[in-house]
Amino acid sequence: MSRGKKTVERVTELMNDPKHIRNIGVVAHIDHGKTTLSDNLLAGAGIISEELAGKQLFMDSDEEEQARGITIDASNVSMVHDYEGQDFLINMIDTPGHVDFGGDVTRAMRAVDGALVLVDAVEGTMPQTETVLRQALKEQVRPVLFINKVDRLINELKVDEMEMQIRLGKVIDKVNKLIKGMNEQAYNNGWKLDASLGTVAFGSALYNWAVSVPFMKKSEVSFKDVYQKCRDGDMKYLAKKSPLCDVVLDMVVHHLPNPLDAQKRRIAVIWHGDKESPEGKAMLSCDPNGPVALMVTDISFDPHAGEVATGRLFSGRLKRGDGLYVMGTAKKENRLQQVGIFMGPKRVEVEEIVAGNIPAVTGLKDAIVGSTVTNLMEMTPFESLKHYSEPVMTVAVEAKNMKDLPKLVEVLRQVAKEDPTLVISINEETGEHLISGMGELHLEIITGRIKRDKGVEIVTSEPIVVYRETVTSKVESVEGKSPNRHNRFYFDLEPLPDAIVNLIKSGEISMNQQMLERRDILMKAGMDKDEAKNVKDIKGTNMLIDTTKGIQYLNETMELIIEGIHEALAGGPLADEPVQNLKIRLVDVKLHEDAIHRGPAQVIPAVRSAIKGGMLIAGDSLLEPVQKIQITVPMDHMGNATSQIQGRRGQVFDMASEGDTITVVGKAPVAELFGFSGDIRSATEGRAIWNTEFAGFELVPNNMVKEVVLSIRKRKGLKEQLPSPSDYISA
Repeated sequence: MSRGKKTVERVTELMNDPKHIRNIGVVAHIDHGKTTLSDNLLAGAGIISEELAGKQLFMDSDEEEQARGITIDASNVSMVHDYEGQDFLINMIDTPGHVDFGGDVTRAMRAVDGALVLVDAVEGTMPQTETVLRQALKEQVRPVLFINKVDRLINELKVDEMEMQIRLGKVIDKVNKLIKGMNEQAYNNGWKLDASLGTVAFGSALYNWAVSVPFMKKSEVSFKDVYQKCRDGDMKYLAKKSPLCDVVLDMVVHHLPNPLDAQKRRIAVIWHGDKESPEGKAMLSCDPNGPVALMVTDISFDPHAGEVATGRLFSGRLKRGDGLYVMGTAKKENRLQQVGIFMGPKRVEVEEIVAGNIPAVTGLKDAIVGSTVTNLMEMTPFESLKHYSEPVMTVAVEAKNMKDLPKLVEVLRQVAKEDPTLVISINEETGEHLISGMGELHLEIITGRIKRDKGVEIVTSEPIVVYRETVTSKVESVEGKSPNRHNRFYFDLEPLPDAIVNLIKSGEISMNQQMLERRDILMKAGMDKDEAKNVKDIKGTNMLIDTTKGIQYLNETMELIIEGIHEALAGGPLADEPVQNLKIRLVDVKLHEDAIHRGPAQVIPAVRSAIKGGMLIAGDSLLEPVQKIQITVPMDHMGNATSQIQGRRGQVFDMASEGDTITVVGKAPVAELFGFSGDIRSATEGRAIWNTEFAGFELVPNNMVKEVVLSIRKRKGLKEQLPSPSDYISA
């Protein structure tokens, strides 16, 4: 029997025993060695040949990934590891490190229970290390640490043995400081990383060796040996005596939780339904015989099988032919056509999959990333996935040949399903399709794939920055009249306090929660009790509160009011850009008693125009996306690095020197960062290491608002003068 076939059989046997399962994600900053590490783990498990490990980049199955040498999509693989005479099933997801693909990390963290965090021994923790750790801890995913490229410390930086241990200790301290800052409770409950306990390993993914304190007892390879063998260039000795695969997977099995233990802790964070309900109990105990509860975390397209939905199965079992419901869509059954698991780029079909695993299924036509799939007619959905970044750039795409237009529409629908961090819309005026993404690279990859994989020739515009609109002051009792004058709606508008915006962004409050739970959190954040219990809708970071009392027919009209508000929030009055951080209070309503006179055609326009007109009265202004920039350069290039930030309307707020290099930290608007990578290279003679990460939205300076608004309006084909409240609200 071939080794590959044997692995599949052993995997399918172990899938039925959650005690022997570990679901892990490999996370790190870009270029810290995740995919090389994943290759070597797979070689150790017999899935790829050892000669190719580290060169094959098995998990980077996309040709764009191979060509650029970066991971773009998270990819899954299942493998078997023998620990102390027992076999364990390890379901692993290799995730991207580039900030533009951070959405994949967020989604992967929902599917796993443990995170293997990689840090480069020379570079130390970087901004993206911090981001991926924050995502893991927010999802209650337990971290262990692998410090990679230890050989570089010895051979390139020529540190002595003592200095090597000091530097490695500093990396551990820094990661612990991050964990403590992000989740002190978990840190105090045993999540602190400690080399002596075995939650930290050291090694070189490229040369396939690793050491950890517990494994040293087995292998008799000490830090002294590591230092000596690296100096002598004898990596083969280390790889033979202390192979990376055994050290790292022993650490994973021993220190990371199995699904039974993890779900007891995680369900309370990611699901806000009734813990005493049948599905609540089943998920807390990872019960294979309970109702099906599957959270879809990834959708990919197979040219033969169509849409493949991958996700975490928290309870129940999946078999071919099962009829399942996708929460939040029309109540119709989706029939499972195939049930399988991913072994890297290959999908292997299996008979059935039980709770605690990461299945890949076909047939869920209605599912999108973030969907809750179950065999119950009704179930509280899982908390939606909150991405740390938001789209900051847009490109317009059109089909090169008109005959490809229907195909382009279909392809864009697929692309939006595969990557929910993209926002796809149509410009009604020009008929162009707009794709908004996380940055230049993100959009470049997506448009490249449309041409290459999907076979549609497209023409793309230059990238455009995505702005937001918000109000800067308060306005009371703005009146919206319906076209027939029989219905009137009165709203107060004001900025939503930052504390509440942050609660929405972090997912601590949402409309999926029980009303009382949400009310208590909002009151703690300083909201009035009456308002806190009457939240009717949260859309993005905007909130609708109903403060009316005893108005007839309001209940049956509320859905239309919310629809009108959503239309207004989708494009504000200034520049038709999405609205955020707006608090809307419905204070009074006058409704016609005859339902026929208060239908959608009356209610929606009245509400929409009241919100848009009210925003203009309340000082509607533009927000622009800002990125945090960190540049590490030799001392003599410090001035060039700071002037690159300051010359782009940026601010420098920190500088730290280490050895002969200095790290400059600042922020600048995305609109000013086009071409930044070329400029920083030439300004520092190619000696700068830099990264950018999303730092939220900030108000556009007052003296620039008019100019920016007019340029957006012109681009969108809107009237070229600034709007006034009377355009929306009649006196």
